[in-house]
Amino acid sequence: MSIADIKKSLEQKMLKSIDSFKGDLSKIRTGRAHPGILDQVQVDYYGSLVPISQVANVTLIDARNISVQPWEKGMGAKIEKAIRESDLGLNPASQGDLIRVPMPALTEERRKDLIKIVKAQAEDAKIAVRNLRRDANEQAKRLLKDKEVTEDDDRRSQDEVQKLTDRVIIEVDKLVQAKEAEILAV
Repeated sequence: MSIADIKKSLEQKMLKSIDSFKGDLSKIRTGRAHPGILDQVQVDYYGSLVPISQVANVTLIDARNISVQPWEKGMGAKIEKAIRESDLGLNPASQGDLIRVPMPALTEERRKDLIKIVKAQAEDAKIAVRNLRRDANEQAKRLLKDKEVTEDDDRRSQDEVQKLTDRVIIEVDKLVQAKEAEILAV
């Protein structure tokens, strides 16, 4: 492995961290219904917890309502209970076999809670990026210890790794600012 390999691997991993963070942000609702909101809700299905999407069709009725259509008759009550007990603040209503999940309007207090959640996820993303930086620097140190690279190469690689880390952290901050503006604007 060379310094170039380490940097290339690091860059790919950091891009994956950013993509993961973007996915996490997309799940935070801003008053509009989105079927992906229910992705993290787990339902008891014959003794094991599975995502709702594995036991029901999740679709949009309109901009403010999600419909959940269980594939089995007995799952409706379990799905409704799982949605109600999730930390999403949703109140589903059964209409025969169909479960309607209306999106409540955002209150000022809920907006502040959502911003706290966004900032916590951003901090997790930054920690992941810093851990990747540490791992890359340790790999470069190993190469130096094994005398496969010079001290100058090691120092240069640490500088480049730090610059990449700084760029990724700035990108995370920009995503947080955009999501905050979206939450406050709705």
